[in-house]
Amino acid sequence: MENQYKRILVIKLRHLGDVLLSSPVFSHLQKVFPEAFIDTYIWKESEPMLFGHPAIAGFHLHDRKWKELSLFKRYKKEFQLLRKIRKEKYDLVLNLTEGDRGAIAALSSGAKVRVGVDPGKKMTRKFFTHLVKPCPTPRHTVERDLDVLRKLGIFPSPSERDLFYFVPSEAKARVKELVGKDPYVVVHAAARWKFKCPPPKLMGGICNRLGMRVVLTGAASERDFVDQITQYTDVEVLNLAGKVDLKEVGALLLDAKGLITVDSVALHIASALKIPVVAIFGPTSELNWGPWMHARAAVVTGDQPCRPCLLDGCGGSKMSDCLWTISPDEVVNAFQLITSAEGAPEASASSLLTLNSFETNRME
Repeated sequence: MENQYKRILVIKLRHLGDVLLSSPVFSHLQKVFPEAFIDTYIWKESEPMLFGHPAIAGFHLHDRKWKELSLFKRYKKEFQLLRKIRKEKYDLVLNLTEGDRGAIAALSSGAKVRVGVDPGKKMTRKFFTHLVKPCPTPRHTVERDLDVLRKLGIFPSPSERDLFYFVPSEAKARVKELVGKDPYVVVHAAARWKFKCPPPKLMGGICNRLGMRVVLTGAASERDFVDQITQYTDVEVLNLAGKVDLKEVGALLLDAKGLITVDSVALHIASALKIPVVAIFGPTSELNWGPWMHARAAVVTGDQPCRPCLLDGCGGSKMSDCLWTISPDEVVNAFQLITSAEGAPEASASSLLTLNSFETNRME
């Protein structure tokens, strides 16, 4: 099989964290096909998640700002990108999601072998030579992506499924200038979707109980939410929301005592870098998006029987009771547990500590 494919394209048109979770696909492709050139087709905004991956030779980037252009200019950009993909003459194309755009790119590539997730009754299922049946039960996104390889008879061992995230030296240098030498904990309290976010008062209470300096992070679009957290803090807080890029977030984590975060890209960066992390989950499922191959990680959730409901807040309200009822002590207790652990066991694809209100109270 080593010489079967010379040029490979992997398509993952999803948001930041999901793109990082696809990194084991590239790592294992390189191991199985060491002479192949492996490219990827992703959203432009997601490029930092895979930039620096040693298995990736080139990037095809779709800029979602194209939708702001006139219809003619937008389609011109789309067709130019498809022509560029076709010119590469790929032997194998792997589409890791069910979207139409990825399916069209796979077909346009002209590759003899095109593997994609079965989109159901959509016409685009005919665009592939191999269809991957989606798992009907909860399954981590990393495993779902690797199922595309398994469809071809390529089965990574448990130790070959780890994440990869590259942090450049420039990012490390800038972070040292920003934060100095005093120890700190990173708190990433915001997410793209509001229903994933606990109330600012809860996050402020967590900061106050950590016993050391706190560095707050978040995207520029999340700055207002992060600013609200500082109104509830009475400890030293450095608010870097909107002031550091994704590579610099990685650099921050490398020097941090640990991370407390919601279901966000910061969680997956911490999993890749093996930084102690507590992830607060509400309506989304930690079985699908939780810490990955990370022995010093914990998930804190509410104990409502309805979660994970995967809804955008209770009744579509954008606010989730399973997040609003968590106490700061639950989160801080979990953080102290994982950061004080010595001789942590080797990470595996199933290493995950989940805590809810009942379990945390028992620990106390």
